[in-house]
Amino acid sequence: MEEQELKVLNLIKDKDYAPMKAKEIAMIMHVPKSEYNELLRILGKLEMEMKIQKNRKNQYRPVDAVYYDGIYRKNQKGFGFVKIEDQEDEIYIAKENSKNALNGDRVLIEIIEEKNKVKKAEGKVVKILKHEKDTIVGRFENNKNFGFVVPDDKNFGTDIFISKKNFGKARNNHKVLVKITKYPEKGKKAEGKIIEVLGNVNEAGVDMLSLIREHHLPSTFPEPVVEEAKKCGNQIDENDITNRRDLREELIFTIDGEDAKDLDDAVKVTKLDNGNYKLDVHIADVSYYVKPNSLLDQEALLRGTSIYMLGRVIPMLPRELSNGICSLNAGEDRFTLSCSMEINEKGEVVSSDVYKAVINVTERMTYTNVQKILDYLNTNKQEVSNNADQKELNTQDNEDEEIINQYEPYFQEFKLMEELALILKQKRLEQGYLNLDIPESKIELDIDGRVTNIKKYETTFANEIIEQFMLTANETIAEKFFWLDAPFIYRVHEKPDYEKVQELNKFLFNFGLRIKANKDNIYPKEFAKILEEVQGKEEEKVVSNLVLRTLKVARYEAINEGHFGIASKYYCHFTSPIRRYPDLFIHRIISKYLEDNYDVEESFVEEYKKQAEERAKQSSERESIATKVERESEDIKKAEYMESRIGEEYEGIISSVTSFGIFVELENTVEGLIRFDDLGDEYFIYDEDRKMLIGEHTRTTYKIGDKINIRVKDASKLMRTVDFEKI
Repeated sequence: MEEQELKVLNLIKDKDYAPMKAKEIAMIMHVPKSEYNELLRILGKLEMEMKIQKNRKNQYRPVDAVYYDGIYRKNQKGFGFVKIEDQEDEIYIAKENSKNALNGDRVLIEIIEEKNKVKKAEGKVVKILKHEKDTIVGRFENNKNFGFVVPDDKNFGTDIFISKKNFGKARNNHKVLVKITKYPEKGKKAEGKIIEVLGNVNEAGVDMLSLIREHHLPSTFPEPVVEEAKKCGNQIDENDITNRRDLREELIFTIDGEDAKDLDDAVKVTKLDNGNYKLDVHIADVSYYVKPNSLLDQEALLRGTSIYMLGRVIPMLPRELSNGICSLNAGEDRFTLSCSMEINEKGEVVSSDVYKAVINVTERMTYTNVQKILDYLNTNKQEVSNNADQKELNTQDNEDEEIINQYEPYFQEFKLMEELALILKQKRLEQGYLNLDIPESKIELDIDGRVTNIKKYETTFANEIIEQFMLTANETIAEKFFWLDAPFIYRVHEKPDYEKVQELNKFLFNFGLRIKANKDNIYPKEFAKILEEVQGKEEEKVVSNLVLRTLKVARYEAINEGHFGIASKYYCHFTSPIRRYPDLFIHRIISKYLEDNYDVEESFVEEYKKQAEERAKQSSERESIATKVERESEDIKKAEYMESRIGEEYEGIISSVTSFGIFVELENTVEGLIRFDDLGDEYFIYDEDRKMLIGEHTRTTYKIGDKINIRVKDASKLMRTVDFEKI
């Protein structure tokens, strides 16, 4: 709530306050004439939010009841939940108490039944403050004289009626964008007008375009933003080299996936005379090009993050920067913001240095090729040397042999990286770092964007090397600027709720496991012990997923509160400024401290502390949307893939048990639902406490982690669902 709003509300709620008209309130509060209209706006807003009300004499007085505002999350069955800020539990809203609120609407509710041991608090919607959506993406159904649009958002709550004059160029089975002209009320559906035809539901690319429109994603950059990016050029400014450490002659490597184009981190490891390691992490100096409040900066803040949809990227920055002057391309001079760390054999950072540099990446490496080199070195057990001219190659094929020969001069570099990464990972595991083994999906598409294959995304220790190095740099930067009391954005991950840990223990009981915790003491190390216990076992993946569901969602904050999952007191995102706004923002702060030799003016600190709060909130919101879009894009493609496999049989693992059926995950990461009717003839009882199904007669049980043979019963790309049946 704004400061002035709070002052007005506190006045009206004061025990000595008597109902007054607006002009009387203005006199009491000494509001000048020039600000009277602003007072009227505040009074109107407070009245709309039912925090105050008028009597018959147009005098303002406090309301008798207590109302809360929050976001309404609707279920397909009609009921919903409202999340109130600063409250952990959601409020249940029955269908008859929803007042036709739609999914995502901001609503005002009244609590009609308090929370107890059996169920959540229950409320009713008394007012819809703001409809979250005024446009909807969906499938058009033509009924000659009228039509309907069935929303892609299954929880939206209503189909949209379209009169014939509002069809536009839409035809049956077209995906369309609809402008809502009338919201549902008194049992009537919403009404709308088609404003864009995206294409036939089966047309290549329409599925991803629909997601872009549904979530109001900026699919192109405004021309002025692109022009500003182009002015940055494609070569560094030679005049600024004198202000930086010139490291262009050093051996420095990027290590990324084969398809990566925005390369924002490069690394080097050396062994010091005292036996310690020196880790250099060089990050693209994006803040050098994206100035505060520039068009590029405003657009980057609006987007918050790059979004990686299947076959399509919606970048935070134009490609002139993300793939050009900011990308640490091999053989090209680039400006960096760098962090060098001296690390002992226990994995402790004993000293660090942050500075501006200019580098020229020696080689653009891929995880695959680095792993092939490490496998070769570990298999041959030979002394690595640039002069090792006599050796027998123990490689799998000619392609591997070419890679080994090509990168032989850098064997020692990669071996040192492996040594240090192993040390860093071991230290993290000892601290309680949660090593969650949850494989990502690798969804392969053809040239038209249709799915050709789905499998696990295989990671290697080469991926781990970069992860450990980036984690260490992020921690080092966060700790350094925390103790400087600098304005900053931290990556925060709070400890899980004790109630959720208790729920997790009910699941773990089936595996003979338990996390030791109480309300005051919940430590990551206890979770880490469980993950270590199941490592390499059949239940590892299931337990990892259960642990992940128990944890809270990480977010950005201007105040440091530590990171539970990494078991770290200080953490931030420093290493990806091309694709994340918080990284770019703290680069700006770090650069200012470096330029001013850490003697920064108080005015800068105050200004950026305020900005940090605003930017952290915006970045968390944009990240949440990006995560949702990326997950939905996968759901669409997985359903599309399974549409052509109806009738095929697989073995899967039960990943979740609910009151309406069980979810089963296949080896290729596709998840589907087996409803009760498809479990056979027997009636099953749902044991909510143990999240288990029990057969009424045979006492057959289905619980998380059980293997089960299934047949694909149905799949719908439009509904984003996959249905299985037990065989």
